[in-house]
Amino acid sequence: MKKETGFYGDVLEGLHNAADLMKLDREVLKILAKTTNEITVNFPVKMSNGRVEMFTGYRVQHNNVMGPYSGGLRFHPWVDLGEMRALATVMTCKAAIAGIPFGGAAGGVQFNPSDYNFSDVERITRRFTYSLGSNIGAEYDILTSDVNTNPQTMAWILDTYLSTMPPEKRQAKTHVVTGKPIHLGGSVGHDKAAGQGLVFAIEEWAAGHRFDLEGAAYTVQGFGSVGVWTSILLNQKGAKLVAVEDTSGPIYNPRGIDPSDLLTYDKENGRIAGYPNAKPIDHEAFLATKADIFIPAALEYQITAQTAPKLNVKLVVEGADCPCDRDGSKILKERGIEVLPDILCNSGSVIVSYFEWLQNKRSELWELEEVDRKLQNKMKDAYHRVRDRAAEFKTDWCTAARIEALTRLERIYKRRGIFP
Repeated sequence: MKKETGFYGDVLEGLHNAADLMKLDREVLKILAKTTNEITVNFPVKMSNGRVEMFTGYRVQHNNVMGPYSGGLRFHPWVDLGEMRALATVMTCKAAIAGIPFGGAAGGVQFNPSDYNFSDVERITRRFTYSLGSNIGAEYDILTSDVNTNPQTMAWILDTYLSTMPPEKRQAKTHVVTGKPIHLGGSVGHDKAAGQGLVFAIEEWAAGHRFDLEGAAYTVQGFGSVGVWTSILLNQKGAKLVAVEDTSGPIYNPRGIDPSDLLTYDKENGRIAGYPNAKPIDHEAFLATKADIFIPAALEYQITAQTAPKLNVKLVVEGADCPCDRDGSKILKERGIEVLPDILCNSGSVIVSYFEWLQNKRSELWELEEVDRKLQNKMKDAYHRVRDRAAEFKTDWCTAARIEALTRLERIYKRRGIFP
């Protein structure tokens, strides 16, 4: 088999390392080391100025042995097939660890939405949805929001998809997307689900280490939905945000930054740079900021051989997908910095996406308290299972999380068998 490189290669290497340690059935590993379907669509869009542009979009479906494919959709100029393969594989592992009946998928369109007006982003979204056709479906492959996509994006996808359905079936297919606006069938709590899941995981870690979150200092990289909600919820626990970074640059205040006030400033100005209640610092100083917890919540590969030695924290909580590359992970392990892996602690959005899908299927609407309670139960259960795997195999939490995912998947394949 050709050796994969880059992001996808790192994901597969992590799976193989976990498989070797747990002695996973090699036939099962063969299946999980490959994606099931890879859809590439090149589609034209007539823009609002009358000009036609060509775009490339992807939907990669990794594995559906546990249930229908499900995964995020991102709009970003870096989107490519390798990234989608990696994210789809990671999504399968997240669902397996969380214990929800979903498989893994990922998709994206290769463009920067900030380069286009609102109307043109809608045109691109709708045309991409139409191009996917029957490759997505409410019981087959469910889309949810990811980088540069949001409830409005999901509403456009929903409307476009339903318009292709026979009229009598439309109301039964609203669960083709999750992360929808509430009045279109979205779930309360979905907007904060990823951040809420992170905080639940941090609370479990703190309880296990007899660490008091009251007064603890933390830093956040990325001030999108995950970074914002994690910051707000941690502040409610008495922790203190001392430094935060987005694409406009990092800011610092050792006395603490109010994340709600920073969010208001960000909405008004489109950036956190210039926030009056913190001083600007450079990227190197941000990484070296002394704190208890660092939460990378931006894109993948932010902690590398160059950046890992600079961190001055006790715990890294992976809010983004794969923020540590293989060298960065190795250095953190050597330095004794604990890492709560992405496939465990940022699975809150996957879990609440399942809750939304389930509510739509049942024509139900749960209260926020019920969503949060069910999410907390799922996160606590997953955390303890991964902790026990780490102790059982005397390994790090990242490997232990993969072992937990692979154990569940292997059990299913052993029971179902392989169709000849």
